[in-house]
Amino acid sequence: MAQSEHHDWGQHLAQMRATAPLVHNITNFVAMNVMANVQLAIGASPAMVHALEEVEEFAALAPVLTVNIGTADGAWAAGMLRAAKLMALHTRPWVLDPVGVGATAFRQELCAGLLALKPTVIRGNASEILALAGQGGQARGVDAGDGVAAAEAAARDLATRTGGVVAVSGPVDFVTSPTRAARVANGHALMPRVTALGCSLNGVIGAFLAGQPAFEATVAALAYYGLAGEQAGAKAQGPGSFQPAFLDALAALTPERLTTGAKVQIL
Repeated sequence: MAQSEHHDWGQHLAQMRATAPLVHNITNFVAMNVMANVQLAIGASPAMVHALEEVEEFAALAPVLTVNIGTADGAWAAGMLRAAKLMALHTRPWVLDPVGVGATAFRQELCAGLLALKPTVIRGNASEILALAGQGGQARGVDAGDGVAAAEAAARDLATRTGGVVAVSGPVDFVTSPTRAARVANGHALMPRVTALGCSLNGVIGAFLAGQPAFEATVAALAYYGLAGEQAGAKAQGPGSFQPAFLDALAALTPERLTTGAKVQIL
């Protein structure tokens, strides 16, 4: 896949590292440790804060928020809505990962409330994006049963409805705003075999969003994440050795290497 218009994707990594943004993450139990380590490796500052008693106060301190509904309950859901409402009120960026949205009525209702607060970026697999857009989706629990191409129209619809960016994760990611779209072909086959790497990607997107344009930041984050996966996969013997190699690759990858290695096609 050809690179796009010789864009300097590495500049977005350099800016993120220079600012080392505080990222407020309301994520799931499975992802917390992995996601925090990923954010530290890229040069961001992670905070895992979900308690209803303090979530609004903490959200007021952070330049960006990520929300992942993977293990939400009633209290967590209320905290997610409060934090996202505050970010929307102050026009600060936030990322929504609608994990397994089509699986239960609770997840559907929670995501409807979050969607109304117009996330800056929505990132999910094809089945989640289809379900979030009200177009079905063949999910198996939290796993996708649909290909990325099947969700492209749904992603464009969601981007138009929210005014934000929608990213559909898969072997080749699809990213769209209301006016622009791209495909990102970086990645490695071992990435889906390590739990929480998909969830952790939200934290990387969030870190890139701080002070940067949403479409370019999202594309750059996806290319960076996938390129680090390629480098880790070249060394790893399997999923167990892939995870530490991936953290090392995230930390070592330079802005210059990202610009030359990004497999991005602007559509």
